[in-house]
Amino acid sequence: MRLTPLISLIAGILILTMPRLLNFIVALYLIIVGIVGLMGHG
Repeated sequence: MRLTPLISLIAGILILTMPRLLNFIVALYLIIVGIVGLMGHG
């Protein structure tokens, strides 16, 4: 899916502007990638 690079880009920009959100963004990213992966193989 082409959604993953877009999420990566947005997450990177948010981390650069607000480093305190790093843990939250990483967790959210992993959850989204997991959901996309499950849907893709389901």
